[in-house]
Amino acid sequence: MSDADQRPADAQADQDDSAGAGGLVAVLTRPSGYTSGPQVLAELRRAIASGEVAPGTAIPLDDVAGFFGVSRIPVREALKTLLGEGLLDHEPRLGYTVARLSDAELGELYLVAGALEAAGLARAVENATEADHEHLRQIHGQVDTAVVADPVAFGRLSRAFHEAMLAPCRMPRLLHMLRVAWNVTEPSKAMVRLTRDEREHLRVDHEQILAAYVARDAQLLGSLAHEHTERIGAAVAAPDSASPEHG
Repeated sequence: MSDADQRPADAQADQDDSAGAGGLVAVLTRPSGYTSGPQVLAELRRAIASGEVAPGTAIPLDDVAGFFGVSRIPVREALKTLLGEGLLDHEPRLGYTVARLSDAELGELYLVAGALEAAGLARAVENATEADHEHLRQIHGQVDTAVVADPVAFGRLSRAFHEAMLAPCRMPRLLHMLRVAWNVTEPSKAMVRLTRDEREHLRVDHEQILAAYVARDAQLLGSLAHEHTERIGAAVAAPDSASPEHG
């Protein structure tokens, strides 16, 4: 096995320790002035979906309410919404925790995201402008360095690439469902756990997908996107992808 394929056994523990040290409240930001219920929901969603809080981390309701300067009611309502979106787990008397996903569940979510993406691709290709094409090229241009040196940036850029590719479809409900599916995978840092070789395979996929997208070849694009989704699902669901690779 090459160095690029090695995943240090203690890397997941390091991730959990760093994320759990300050808990959820440590990564929250509070808007100036009055904080509304929707703002509480949006910030909790952002913090959890950022991947900065490890799966299994408890959500301290009183601490969160105190941080935002609100009662427990809007926090409870926000947590119920995030539970429905799959970002949280809940156990009676134990409260809410950041959702833990099995490898199989992660693979399933990427397949769901792939199916939603496939539904919007043809429309996106049809509507995309030259400005949309250039935006995709700019995102893809940042990936080369990330493949080698920055797994976290690679995961962020990969999602940005797919979001930019789908944006011209102008199907807001589909895009909302896709964001929900992607958000649920973020705390597990599935993309960060890929090896350098796996990231390189995905970069090549993006290069081919971009060429088909710019050429407005919807049939080829659909085929490439399907293969790309299967590659990601297989990689993140692999039993040996339990720890992030560093370097």
